[in-house]
Amino acid sequence: MAIIKPFKLEEVRDALTGIGVHGLTVTEVKGYGRQKGHTEIYRGAEYAVSFLPKLKIEVAVASDQVAKVIDAITSSAKTGQIGDGKIFVYAIDQAVRIRTGETDADAL
Repeated sequence: MAIIKPFKLEEVRDALTGIGVHGLTVTEVKGYGRQKGHTEIYRGAEYAVSFLPKLKIEVAVASDQVAKVIDAITSSAKTGQIGDGKIFVYAIDQAVRIRTGETDADAL
């Protein structure tokens, strides 16, 4: 799972497709990390925006692809600025493709 800046989605998708990852789920989310939001001026008044728009990308891959996926996301999502995001890696106990009944690595 990766949290990235919204304008980086196409670059990340292209990088993942380039390494053979052809499926992903994208969710619009809001949150903050060390940057703790920012202030904006609207109609002359300053407002604190504490939750920033981000995208959550979820990709399920086999264990031997994890390092390549991390590299692809990191290199394509990085701007070098605060708020670039984070990647979280976790194990999947079981996967089932609903249409065919395939399981585990075959379902990915």
